Amino acid sequence: KACLSTLLLAANCEVTHGQLCELLKYAVLGKSSIPKPSWCQLLHQNHLSNVVVFILKGMSQLHFYRFYLEFGFLRKAFRHKFCLPPPSSNFLSDIIGLQNEKTDGDSPRTIEGTLLSATLKASTNPQNDPIVQKYGYEQVGVTRCLLTKEEMERFHFPLQGSPSCEDFILTKCNGSVTDSSPLFGLDCEMCLTSKGRELTRVSLVTDGGHCVMDELVKPDDKILDYLTCFSGITKKILNPVTTKLKDVQKLLRELLPPEAVLVGHSLDQDLRALKMIHPHVIDTSLLYIGKQARRFKLQFLAKVILGKDIQCSNKLGHDAIEDARTALELAQYFLKHGPQKVSIFGLASDPLELALCVLECLDSLGQKLLFLTQDTDELSSLGNCQTIKCPSNKEVLEQARVEVPLFPFSVVQFSFEPFMPEFTEEMKRRMRTKWTEMSTVYAGPFSKNYNLRMVKKMFKSFGPVQSITVILETHRPHLRIQYEILEAAQLAIETMNDIQVEGLCIKVRRPVTEFTLDSDTLVNELEQDSENQGTIYLAGVSETFKTHLLQQSNLFHGLEAMILPKDVKSRKQKNYCFLKFKTFDNAQRALEILTGKDWELKGRHALTLRHFQAWLRDLPPEPARLMGLQVTPPLLENKMVFWINTLKVNHPKMIAWRWSRRIEKLYHSLNPGTLCLILLPGTKNAFGSHPGLGLMKIKDEEESNTPSMGM
Repeated sequence: KACLSTLLLAANCEVTHGQLCELLKYAVLGKSSIPKPSWCQLLHQNHLSNVVVFILKGMSQLHFYRFYLEFGFLRKAFRHKFCLPPPSSNFLSDIIGLQNEKTDGDSPRTIEGTLLSATLKASTNPQNDPIVQKYGYEQVGVTRCLLTKEEMERFHFPLQGSPSCEDFILTKCNGSVTDSSPLFGLDCEMCLTSKGRELTRVSLVTDGGHCVMDELVKPDDKILDYLTCFSGITKKILNPVTTKLKDVQKLLRELLPPEAVLVGHSLDQDLRALKMIHPHVIDTSLLYIGKQARRFKLQFLAKVILGKDIQCSNKLGHDAIEDARTALELAQYFLKHGPQKVSIFGLASDPLELALCVLECLDSLGQKLLFLTQDTDELSSLGNCQTIKCPSNKEVLEQARVEVPLFPFSVVQFSFEPFMPEFTEEMKRRMRTKWTEMSTVYAGPFSKNYNLRMVKKMFKSFGPVQSITVILETHRPHLRIQYEILEAAQLAIETMNDIQVEGLCIKVRRPVTEFTLDSDTLVNELEQDSENQGTIYLAGVSETFKTHLLQQSNLFHGLEAMILPKDVKSRKQKNYCFLKFKTFDNAQRALEILTGKDWELKGRHALTLRHFQAWLRDLPPEPARLMGLQVTPPLLENKMVFWINTLKVNHPKMIAWRWSRRIEKLYHSLNPGTLCLILLPGTKNAFGSHPGLGLMKIKDEEESNTPSMGM
């Protein structure tokens, strides 16, 4: 099955919009055409069934953490979480790779225009060109351009004896092919039926471009989608047709001489639609191969190589005769001018690779992107995008349930009103305060002549300490210990509470404030966060810990990653770490070993999300200054109470809870094997910008029958 790596490769956990686009392009085309994403690993991409991107426009990372308990499904289901930078002016265009620049005229740059410009400007060393590497510099003949049997097997051409081709018809080709053998251009159009893609039109042209066959074909099975935007075929056109597949098979056998060479673009799909086997073919998508075996679409090659426009947007679908003739002309150009002339077009250059966008990737596969939104149609002016505009988020949700399973790639955008800047700033202040108080413990009472150094050392053994304060306002001394991370505070509470210290039974607990009243619930939910499943926290590790651990790695099955934090200023390794394992059981077993007498470490299951810790460091330690004045908490509280009373059910806490449940139901309706991304793009207001958050996972096969979790 397709799967994602356990650990994101981004060092600071922030993924740029360009890197996100890398992943989406790779998810569509795979490693044969697109470089692997630089920040994560997507394995077995060809087993993905769909890609779905949910955008919660108007929400940021701050909203997710402030209402963490309300986003129950998202935090429990999505193991892979990452930071996004603050939103750009056009978030959607950035993540699918569209260029917003304009050409010298004032019209927006099209996808094809961007690609063509990048290609024509490209300079490439002919020796590194894959076409030159395969065919050399000299002119080649027809037989040299034919696909070998091994290549036909690799690219899934129908072959005699293949298990999936038992009912396929053979042409009359007897194998006597020479460099003077006649070339025939072939192109087919298909529709979607209850049994998959089936033939609706076939066109055949001769060496001079003359059309010798152009037939419409009626499938035997029920048609679900005529794919009119690609095929040009409609119900009205096909209704009177009586020609069947067996009729065109017979006609093709009669028209093709024994020495015929078929030429087409992605010809394997055409032959499979025809259910025919022909051993001598030239496939222009493989003849004009790009860097990393990238295959270009016919429209692009026609423009770059032949200087002609085909498949124009003002036409209804593709013209099969035109496509067959274009493929034939491309093969003839290659035979006439040779590989060296073709290499000057720079098809193997990096600029072209960078210019590719998600829409172009889909178009090269004959597929469309679905975009559901209630906002302005950001993609409606572009081809290859089916935009459905809805009057409300609820309508977007209902349409998504129906439409998303039918498209290989979908973007579903929900839009939320931005929160008041004052409320956003108050949320930031409260998050900082809450996390500080959750990571703080009070310990005592101690005897009046207690050994302060010994007690400090005892509490520092649980993890990094920011400050230790002696409290003398009580009858007996107490200590206030503020830890850097939550795990250390929780470990201190679980280990030290109700133990004897110098003859006195001490209590170790958090301060009781409005921010810590739900601390037990929050700690329990953080432990169950999918990102923390299989991760343990260890305190007291030395600089040699990594070496020691690896030397005895046979004791720790399923160890996938070791995170050794460093001090920001000194860059020295801190005295704690996180270990990620494949399963919870692997982690539990390792925890028992590492906290045993041989290792003498302290530890527990992890609570802190890796990206959260990085985000938390950037929060302002003091309340933000609004409009040049220091707003006091009571004044701001009054504003919030008024605002909340006005909105009532639209309080952000309710919105978070409601939409987490709705997205959960939508997620369970997705096909198994779907790559699903939830993106909170981030927000901007008068007082600054707020970074976004991304969550992703691949829906597993076994989840398809899993009931929805109650919240």
